[in-house]
Amino acid sequence: MLSLDAFKEARSVLHGVLRPTPLIHSPYLTRNCGNHVYIKPENMQVTGAYKIRGAYYKISTLSQEEKDRGLVTASAGNHAQGVAYAAQAAGVSATIVMPTTTPLVKVNNTKDYGAKVILHGEVFDDAAALAAQLSQEEGLTYVHPFNDLTLATGQGTIAYEIFQDLPDVDVILVPIGGGGLAAGVSTLAKLLNPNVEIIGVEPTGAASMKASLDAGHVVTLPTATTIADGVAVKTPGDLVFPYIQKNVDRILTIDDGELVEAFLDIMERHKMVVENAGLLSVAALRHLDCKGKNVVCVLSGGNMDVITMSSLVQHGLICRGRIFTFAVQLPDRPGELLRVAKVLSENNGNIVKLEHNQFVNINRQSGVELRVTLEAFGHDHKNQIMAALRQAGYQATETDTNDFYT
Repeated sequence: MLSLDAFKEARSVLHGVLRPTPLIHSPYLTRNCGNHVYIKPENMQVTGAYKIRGAYYKISTLSQEEKDRGLVTASAGNHAQGVAYAAQAAGVSATIVMPTTTPLVKVNNTKDYGAKVILHGEVFDDAAALAAQLSQEEGLTYVHPFNDLTLATGQGTIAYEIFQDLPDVDVILVPIGGGGLAAGVSTLAKLLNPNVEIIGVEPTGAASMKASLDAGHVVTLPTATTIADGVAVKTPGDLVFPYIQKNVDRILTIDDGELVEAFLDIMERHKMVVENAGLLSVAALRHLDCKGKNVVCVLSGGNMDVITMSSLVQHGLICRGRIFTFAVQLPDRPGELLRVAKVLSENNGNIVKLEHNQFVNINRQSGVELRVTLEAFGHDHKNQIMAALRQAGYQATETDTNDFYT
């Protein structure tokens, strides 16, 4: 069972192992959602995610015989690093099965902690099937990434720290994948204060826990499609499910596009890198129907590879109108490019990329295609620039920046 005594024991075991992640007040998020918003930066935790809590505590409870057999688990990345780190600290061998889509940074970090990594399948559930097979065939001790009450107990210690920093917390937003984090945090939070509201947050494309709660039992989704790879789980844990039913008040689902904006908010305002799964709680703020409450967003992890990071920055800037591309047909004669540049300059448009193609048309009166990618201050500024071009006689049209930005 998830009990207060067990949570106390986990807190004692983890003392001195964890890196402090005190709550950070966010004036920006507070202004934008009408609640007093604090973030719990588990992206700054040892191994870059909260998963070290459950993995370390779970391994500490294993018998020597279980440790001697070696460990095996499946993970989209953060649990893998937690198990690898804890296994190395305990002098135990560990084999980690990870989906082939796992970001490289998570794979390399797991290897750096001394674990053997096997890449298999496209989503977590594929990797989990192979890990279970290896456990049975080779006698390895399986450390489940979320469907384990001991593991969930370790994850739940986050709630102690939240109440220590903010005793009058009203709402805690927790990302949900398989359910271990939400089960632990919600159960301990309700034990400490039954009136606190716990809201789970899932991506729309992988909302397996919400589907299960709606059905009244654990269900398996046909697919789990989301940029939040850390919570791309088709089947949530049946052992933690009853605790979710009892202690999580409701679940919000978030579209992937909202995670892109949340990434920019956290990076620009708080100078932090938070992975997409960890951004679910931030993106959920705009969906709250309360005002003036003390709200804590659990940022579950920050292990993001630079390719994904650059893609999020690009798409985020485009979504906010801070990068855009337009195309215009020009007469093929000297000075036309200079005229367009003068309009852009007068309206503070900063050119990022330019393509001047004279060979798209044999008609020299409209034979040059000019495509320009610009940096702007936002949608209002972008509209101002486009209006100025049209006023100057150019039939400029906005085009797909994604194709031209590369």
